Amino acid sequence: MASTASEGARKRAADHEKPKLTGRKFYESIGSPKVVIAPMVDRSEFVGIESPAWRMLTRSFFDQSASASLLAYSPMFHARLFAEMAKNRDQCFQPTREAYRKAHTIPAGEPFLDGNPELDRPLFVQFCANDPDELLAAARYVEPFCDAVDLNLGCPQGIARKGNYGAFLQEDPSLISRLINKLHKELSIPVTAKMRILETKEATLEYARTILDAGASIISVHGRRREQKGHNTGVADWSYIRYLRDNLPPDTVIFANGNILNHNDLSECLKTTGADAVMSAEGNLSDPTIFSKPPALDQAEPAYWRGKNGEGGFRVDAVLRRYLDIIHQYVLGEKTPVRSPLFMPGKSQDASILTLGDEEDHSPEPPRKRQKRDQNPAVNSPSLKAMQGHLFHMLRALVARHTDIRDTLAKCRLGDIAAFERVLSMVEKAVARGLQEYEVDPDQFSAGGNSKEVTQDTSLASAATKARYHRPFWVCQPYIRPLPEEAYQIGAMSLSKKALAAKELEEQTSKWPSSSQAATASKKEAQAEVSSELPREAVVCG
Repeated sequence: MASTASEGARKRAADHEKPKLTGRKFYESIGSPKVVIAPMVDRSEFVGIESPAWRMLTRSFFDQSASASLLAYSPMFHARLFAEMAKNRDQCFQPTREAYRKAHTIPAGEPFLDGNPELDRPLFVQFCANDPDELLAAARYVEPFCDAVDLNLGCPQGIARKGNYGAFLQEDPSLISRLINKLHKELSIPVTAKMRILETKEATLEYARTILDAGASIISVHGRRREQKGHNTGVADWSYIRYLRDNLPPDTVIFANGNILNHNDLSECLKTTGADAVMSAEGNLSDPTIFSKPPALDQAEPAYWRGKNGEGGFRVDAVLRRYLDIIHQYVLGEKTPVRSPLFMPGKSQDASILTLGDEEDHSPEPPRKRQKRDQNPAVNSPSLKAMQGHLFHMLRALVARHTDIRDTLAKCRLGDIAAFERVLSMVEKAVARGLQEYEVDPDQFSAGGNSKEVTQDTSLASAATKARYHRPFWVCQPYIRPLPEEAYQIGAMSLSKKALAAKELEEQTSKWPSSSQAATASKKEAQAEVSSELPREAVVCG
């Protein structure tokens, strides 16, 4: 039975009797985590990155004793929708096997996945909001199941502009203060906030002080401005985070976000920014092992591949196996399949995988039955809804080369675990063949080799970055975006009419200098248009 509102109130009253820790004392109480799975926005290509199963997958690469060193955020939830609609809560957050069936009730009973003390902590739940009462109402539902509630002040998407939340609250510091202070005073757990940098370091410092003075225990700082999104994402500026570290009180807890592409970037970010912890969103999506230390050279770990040059990473077939096992065991509550050992070149008992035919869908189940099966309540699990998106990102390098696997993955339907198992079989075969080919000719898989893996224009500035982080397709690796100027060069971005007019005006004024105020105003207006009309895909919520 779900607890009533009065029972929830009594629980909150009992929690209030305990001393509420804030700031650094709170941070230390959750284990002083140094790495963080950053929150990401719903309705983007990254929806569901922080689903419980994905968080469990990321945590699984840590020793159990070190699990507290990883903090995770939920995806960004819309406070008003979360507070008003039980269906929305059930689809987004499932802390117990009971559903949020009625308004003003908190589910009780056996812990399930979200916020499970044994599987999914520490955990911060993030909301976007522009009304303090709506934010508090939403936070009440998750208060018993997380360690803190976070306010999103970084979402740069157009929908955030229309809804007046996320990064578009920057112009209303009074509202930000009221939102944070409401939670700070009313909740039994701390409130935190995630922000983006402003135009200047001084303005960013003042903004951070506003957030902290309102009661935020931790600030997470994305080193990009609001307009840096999509193909205009560019490079995060860590110097802004360093400026905050040097000018805020020493006991302020700061998380740094931006430019984390692989494990080696974590320590560099901590050193450069002076932050207490490092966040990764897109990096974790491409490589869920990004926070984990590589095994020692003398440690035999089949899941970790090392090339002849010493560079390597976790194999995508091994990671995908572990991900599906988590889905089977924890999401579906069934036994995990019996799997053969990972393929290792030179072992004759593994050679059979190289002769397997392409996996095809031989299911005799008619479409009508499949549709009925999809109505199973388990399909409402956030973890199942996120599976296909997760795999497209983690397998990006592999499916770019093996388009048959891409096509098979695209046909996978929600809740059809057998289809995802077929994808795994195809991935295992592709990895096995790749490993065999590498033994014969390793140079073809290098950044300068003849494979299909590196096809970018080497004249672009990002080519050096791609070469630095490049690994063979069977290894988890980051996705490197072209820089904004490169996006224009390759046609991924185009100037609007106003932006084109600004460019022509700039060329004209460079030849015939003019003091015309109208020309200057027109130029500024057109330049602003460049940043406002950017592609909305691939937007990371910061």
